[in-house]
Amino acid sequence: MALPLSRRTLVAAGLALPAIHVGRARAAGSDRPLKLVLNVGLQILDPITSPSFVTRNFAYMVYDTLISMDSKGQFRPQMLEGWKTTDGGMVYTFTLRSGLKFSDGKPVTSEDCIASIKRWGGRDALGRRLMAATKELRQVDERNFVLELSRPFGLVLDALGKPSVQVPFIMPARIANSAPPTTPVKEIVGSGPYLFNREEWVPGERATFRRNPDYLPRNEPADGLAGGKVVKVERAELLTMPELATRAAALQTNEVDYLEYAPFDFLSGFLSNKDIVVAKAGGPALMMAALSINHTQPPFDNVLIRRAAEAAMIRSEVLDGLGLPSGLADPSQASLFMAGTFYASDAGKELTGTSIEHAHELLKQSGYKNERVVFLLPADSALLNPIGSVMSDQLKRTGFNLDVQTQDWSSIAQRWIGRAPLDAGGWSLVPVVYPGFDMANPLGNPGVGYNCTGNQPYGYCSADLTPLIAQFEAEGDPAKRQTIAASIQKAAFEAATFPIAGQFSSPAAWRRELSGVIDFGLPIMWNIERKTA
Repeated sequence: MALPLSRRTLVAAGLALPAIHVGRARAAGSDRPLKLVLNVGLQILDPITSPSFVTRNFAYMVYDTLISMDSKGQFRPQMLEGWKTTDGGMVYTFTLRSGLKFSDGKPVTSEDCIASIKRWGGRDALGRRLMAATKELRQVDERNFVLELSRPFGLVLDALGKPSVQVPFIMPARIANSAPPTTPVKEIVGSGPYLFNREEWVPGERATFRRNPDYLPRNEPADGLAGGKVVKVERAELLTMPELATRAAALQTNEVDYLEYAPFDFLSGFLSNKDIVVAKAGGPALMMAALSINHTQPPFDNVLIRRAAEAAMIRSEVLDGLGLPSGLADPSQASLFMAGTFYASDAGKELTGTSIEHAHELLKQSGYKNERVVFLLPADSALLNPIGSVMSDQLKRTGFNLDVQTQDWSSIAQRWIGRAPLDAGGWSLVPVVYPGFDMANPLGNPGVGYNCTGNQPYGYCSADLTPLIAQFEAEGDPAKRQTIAASIQKAAFEAATFPIAGQFSSPAAWRRELSGVIDFGLPIMWNIERKTA
């Protein structure tokens, strides 16, 4: 989706900008909404059904969580007043803060928390493993409930404080119980700091919100995803602008306030612009390009064919295709759990991104018979389009019979979560990008966390991973978990469950007139206010 050089140059210089309503955007006053431009359009509202970041971003505005991660990666009470453990860590008693309400005015109760946890636990990788280790979730009273384990599980708080897709957001029990986790709920009743204006929603284009006057923030300062979620603007909008030049121009001319991802072609200009702040992402906020493989049908039910695709993912080529400024990409890093995070290692690194020649040799050994491979290429994503274009070229050079089908991400997302055969709209490969928030914990990592669950698009099932994951989830000692995680990573690379293709930074950018912006790797829409002249 790269723009012609001449147009990029003009826009970077501030010339030939798209016709946008600059005067209206610069209008002063407290009624001016906070405007965030998303990478792709919002189509699905249920954060449990959808694995898309755009739905996660929406959900953080309208829902809240029991536990949240702070800027140091620690898990802290959010909707909870606190918790205690008994019986050697086998029993957790959770207590809600008093005075919490849903957006329909009804109180948040422990019954709602239990129903929400169970629904999330039927969908999310980490949640499913927590539920499998749970003997009982029971209500004590309106504000207290108990999670009793049936066997040791060392990551209860990590699970309930999971920061990215899928997040255990809290919704009313009547809604959580109204639909299975694979079917979107029909009603949006939130527990969070914003109210969603559903009647104004234009799917794929615009979603509008207003401050929730009944939301009860925590008293302590906002910190990462934790602390007081104080909304300091009355209205907010999530917008979609497919053209990268339009996004850049809108930020430069103060038409919008915040870009979820700054277009790479314009990053250098943003960094030198005194009116724009570029985020300083690191650790779990870094991004990983990867290749989502459909393991459920030929030809990728053959491990050697998957290994050929894995070997073809030359990280330097993929990252070069993004055109990142110096220092924002590191092709040397090849940890499934993201370099710079607790479980990162080099175990099995030699199996990834070796060379096109080696990939071609593996493909010959596999017995590949030139079967058609459907590669879905997102047209409207500033990240996925250039990444997918390089990947598809690498796979063609390897010898795959690639059928590249280009669509908008919303359409691809619907096909991606399906199980249709190739001749009925199915898929073989989809380029994806995940942040370290999703990659860093093996039990939630898309390349290993869904092993043999049949619960996500990938459909992988490795017999070698199963006992290692069981050891990991039962281990309470973090140092021992690190050793197990290295073995898990190597086994995942050997099975080519989820080929990685390069680690990089894709920073957000926002207007300097905004104060209180929390730089945490995903758009946080509370704590922000406009500086007055």
